[in-house]
Amino acid sequence: MTNLGYTLFTEQSGPRDLVRYATSAEEAGFDFEVMSDHYSPWLTEQGHAPYAWSVLGAVAHATSRVGLMTYVTCPTLRYHPAVVAQKAATVQLLAEGRFRLGLGSGENLNEHVVGQGWPAVQERHAMLREAVGIIRDLHTGELVDHRGEYFQVDSARIWDVPEEPVEIGLAVGGERAIEELAPLADHLIAVEPEASLVDTWNGVEGAKPIGSEARAIGQIPICWDPDEETAVRRAHEQMRWFSGGWEVNANLPTPAGFAAATQLVRPEDVAESVPCGPDLDAIVEAVSAYWKAGFTDVALVQIGDDTQDRFLAEAAGPLLERLRAAAP
Repeated sequence: MTNLGYTLFTEQSGPRDLVRYATSAEEAGFDFEVMSDHYSPWLTEQGHAPYAWSVLGAVAHATSRVGLMTYVTCPTLRYHPAVVAQKAATVQLLAEGRFRLGLGSGENLNEHVVGQGWPAVQERHAMLREAVGIIRDLHTGELVDHRGEYFQVDSARIWDVPEEPVEIGLAVGGERAIEELAPLADHLIAVEPEASLVDTWNGVEGAKPIGSEARAIGQIPICWDPDEETAVRRAHEQMRWFSGGWEVNANLPTPAGFAAATQLVRPEDVAESVPCGPDLDAIVEAVSAYWKAGFTDVALVQIGDDTQDRFLAEAAGPLLERLRAAAP
């Protein structure tokens, strides 16, 4: 069964609004909610970047049914993996077993702020692999000492460990990353509806198979609005950075860099890849690319803070009905 999620998009909304949207999304019928964890918005027009883990704690308390997940946290530069392990355990307790920890190798935009530089992609993957091992060890509740290539942990123990283990999803974007990371993960995370990602994952020795033990969790931006022209204009203003692809997005360091890199992107260019306007069937068609590619979970990103309340009140319910009627 395909699970349908809602994205708490920290780059476009403040913390109190995010908590309100979380409760409204649960009431609207979404199965799970994911939250971005950024130090900066992609573009200055988005205008927000609250601390995701504080918001997650509030959301865990304010909701009762929906699954929760970071989408995603980088446990290697801005955060030490021992700190991420403690945060994840605490949120799992607050959420009473509803939390999954989504991890990735990060983006320069968010990680450069602590002055540790920006490693090459293979080094970032190596750091992520070591970090996952540390987090798994600490989630046992045992005393951990670690001397690794990138991290040191001295006599650390997490005292409040949930009975429900914190499952870990890892963001992957290519064959080599999947081969390295799949055996370490409980779930796959990706932002492209590519069947090859699922097929490659299921072919890796030691990986939990997607569809039985593991989930494949995707994400797609949409821009619902009663007026199509308004939706296209807003999608271009807020989401044109998305057109660069992750090889570019992972390496630009500032919103100014994203503004410069996307200055030639036109509104119609964004509308070609993001369903815009009131047509719910067009959104269903765009989302269907994920379940056709073998993904089990898809989180929607409704673009624009000023339309969230209306989207959740007017469009989310009918849209979920159509998505569930169409999805396997």
